[in-house]
Amino acid sequence: MDRGRLAVLSAHLGAGEAKEDAPAAALERSAVSAASPPGALAVVDGRTGRRYEVKVSKEGTVRATDFKKITTGKDDKGLKIYDPGYLNTAPVHSSICYIDGDEGILRYRGYPIEELAESSSFVEVAYLLMYGSLPTQNQLAGWEFAISQHSAVPQGLLDIIQTMPHDAHPMGVLASAMSMLSVFHPDANPALRGQDLYKSKQVRDKQIVRVLGKAPTIAAAAYLRLAGRPPILPTNNLSYSENFLYMLDSLGDKAYVPNPRLARVLDILFILHAEHEMNCSTAAARHLASSGVDVFTALSGAVGALYGPLHGGANEAVLKMLNEIGSVDNIPDFIEGVKNRKRKMSGFGHRVYKNYDPRAKVIRKLAEEVFSIVGRDPLIEVAVALEKAALSDDYFIKRKLYPNVDFYSGLIYRAMGFPTEFFPVLFAIPRMAGWLAHWKESLDDPDTKIMRPQQVYTGVWLRQYTPVRERMPASQSEQLGQIATSNATRRRRAGNHQNLELEACVVILLTQCTLAVNLEFFFQAWRMKGHLWAEIEANLHWQLADQKYSHVLVMNYLIDCRWAMSHAGLGSSYSP
Repeated sequence: MDRGRLAVLSAHLGAGEAKEDAPAAALERSAVSAASPPGALAVVDGRTGRRYEVKVSKEGTVRATDFKKITTGKDDKGLKIYDPGYLNTAPVHSSICYIDGDEGILRYRGYPIEELAESSSFVEVAYLLMYGSLPTQNQLAGWEFAISQHSAVPQGLLDIIQTMPHDAHPMGVLASAMSMLSVFHPDANPALRGQDLYKSKQVRDKQIVRVLGKAPTIAAAAYLRLAGRPPILPTNNLSYSENFLYMLDSLGDKAYVPNPRLARVLDILFILHAEHEMNCSTAAARHLASSGVDVFTALSGAVGALYGPLHGGANEAVLKMLNEIGSVDNIPDFIEGVKNRKRKMSGFGHRVYKNYDPRAKVIRKLAEEVFSIVGRDPLIEVAVALEKAALSDDYFIKRKLYPNVDFYSGLIYRAMGFPTEFFPVLFAIPRMAGWLAHWKESLDDPDTKIMRPQQVYTGVWLRQYTPVRERMPASQSEQLGQIATSNATRRRRAGNHQNLELEACVVILLTQCTLAVNLEFFFQAWRMKGHLWAEIEANLHWQLADQKYSHVLVMNYLIDCRWAMSHAGLGSSYSP
């Protein structure tokens, strides 16, 4: 075993050891008259003087519902735990991923991330996350085959992607396509096949390989749509990452083989991004899955959460920051701007890690591998110098701000030729494995219930309804603001419309209506003008016979006609 691996193992094995200089607990402690039993928390309510015992699990957790018994009287519904942002709330037990943010430790199913990145493959890691152990050679072969067999995407879905705007953001395409898979695979929908559908291991496993197989194909189709090129079908004779690059770059050449070193770099990046316990998108996936919704809809919601710039778009912000700095010479001024709160430093600091993000260390080494193939990005010099300056500055040291996974990943993606809007997609593809592992785990967890957080109500306690004609504007109430008219609407209104054209538009709108009582004022106006009355009357008789449109729809169309009427000389104020 080499020294590097020994160092990694030593760091991981020592992560749980107690520290002599550990800071004192932030909570004030006071003596309790009666000793508490082992594994229990003694709570004295200062409002009532009552003493309560709350069970503490061996993992060091308490059940939030146990605090409901702490009340001041019969009208008190008990204490609630107020935790905005879920800073210290654990809604699940999980055996998938372990993080020690203070020590900079990340493990998948007990394996240090550094070892997996060095020796494993993404497909192998996906199996580990899903089933709890690394696969045997035969298991791995069967796993790879099953994923490749489900890599094709329904032609109807590819057609839908092709009809999306040419500049549609790839994450929007991915989220939409994932939700559409539930339409193309109704056999996987508990809402259609019964709530017990996912109790079948066979059904679960099929959805897992479906998602892992189709996610790169959908992502590639979104990329090619952005480039104005038709989708490329996947091939079954390449690795997972090679197949993804093949779909992006082959241009239809079935003999094309991606650079193996770049494919390996991408595979390692996929490993590093595969799982990170209860982050925003994983929590969203588990939250949705708790309702019993199909797996594709749950994952679509997770993609939507990852689409948020605070979650999946940080590496793009790093690139923007490095471009703004521009040169190593400008770093001192930038650092001072950050300390004076005039500039924002992206790629540093993490909600969990108060040490160097272990993924960032691996990615930093990968950058040199990529640059040796495609050429060196000059921004890497700025990034390295910025990291060095920050890690030697007391301001950042005291705040425990270290480079995170996003600091160098954007540089690698850019060097490999990916547009910035595609960066979060490269995050989402591997994270499908983590989301699926949590989905699978939640189905087996006996504590899984439909997630329904509570709130602390701060609104008005009780009001009496007032009829609309008697109401006065509320001085402190928020109101609908001014909605800006689009430039296209301004352009259209600036033109010289002919009455005949407007009349034809109104006739089309009237064709959608049904209730004559709501249109009588309209008909009277048209009689006076003498325009197209016969056509309107014919449309009216047809609509009355059809009787398929609602009163609300009629009113909406009449409101839409207001502007057209005013320009046609029919008047702009009317009351149906």
